[in-house]
Amino acid sequence: MNYLTNDKLVIVGAGGMIGSNMVQSVLMLGLTPNVCLYDIYEPGVHGVFDEIQQCAFPGANVTYYAPAVEDMGNPEKVAEAAKKAFTGAKYIISSGGAPRKAGMTREDLLKGNCKIAADFGDNIKKYCPDVEHVVVIFNPADVTALTTLIHSGLKPNQLTSLAALDSTRLQQALALEFGVQQDKVTGAHTYGGHGEQMAVFASQVKVDGKPLAEMGLSDERWQEIKHITVQGGSNIIKLRGRSSFQSPAYNAVKMIEAAMGGEKFTLPAGCYADIPELGFKDVMMALPTTIDKSGVHYTVPTGTKEEMADLQKSYEHLCNMRQEVIDLGIIPPINEWNKMNPNLK
Repeated sequence: MNYLTNDKLVIVGAGGMIGSNMVQSVLMLGLTPNVCLYDIYEPGVHGVFDEIQQCAFPGANVTYYAPAVEDMGNPEKVAEAAKKAFTGAKYIISSGGAPRKAGMTREDLLKGNCKIAADFGDNIKKYCPDVEHVVVIFNPADVTALTTLIHSGLKPNQLTSLAALDSTRLQQALALEFGVQQDKVTGAHTYGGHGEQMAVFASQVKVDGKPLAEMGLSDERWQEIKHITVQGGSNIIKLRGRSSFQSPAYNAVKMIEAAMGGEKFTLPAGCYADIPELGFKDVMMALPTTIDKSGVHYTVPTGTKEEMADLQKSYEHLCNMRQEVIDLGIIPPINEWNKMNPNLK
């Protein structure tokens, strides 16, 4: 089997449903044979390792690391397993946070998952500072990714967070509304935060080449579609009894594929924003982006007055969450970030 690269890819949280789906997707797409699975729960990641081995992917070199069950509460043993997993990594995807459960918002996960993100960033700095690209997908992804970036010492273009899932949910809703194949809906994007305050843009949407504004969609129905998009994750929990795992896994793997030099990823990704003309800075947020071998690149979003106002509200919400993480002492005040990460000016 021909692989895109032989570089080491670490999947953090590989014992979970998202993580295990990512492992399988990586090998099915032929990204790299050298896949390392890391988790703090040994039975879970051991089970994923066994199942992947039993798939018998040609040429695959799959390894896994986790503290023994009796050592899960031992910081030294956890650090030892992390060191073995992270050392030599060129690419990392992390779904290693607590999952969202029924009745919870992404923001409800803030404190615990940002502590996990801080440890994750520290592990990158200590064990694989030469990593080329990192994708963070555990919620609230914008803030966990920002926390990881600050602690890791990486350059902003080397780290992205999952945001495309909101856009593909909008694309799905519009495709179902008009009875067309989903890939016939283009420009269906959401920007800002990956949460309840996301900004849903309609002005660039085309349905089978025709602008959405010419499709006869009522304002009332558009508001319903926006609601469906924003609550897409909650709906999966209601239907399946657990949070999404197939769609975030696939989108994350396609992001890392692009960073490895494969097909460019052009759906919105969460990235470190510095947009003086909009007054946006020092947050991770979904923007019009392209991920390729050189990292993530973004352009300034454009939209109607209403859309840009929604984006401003989303940015302010992200700033408020950022301040919560600062107040918790998980990240330092903004003017001290460059002491921890010199790449953040």
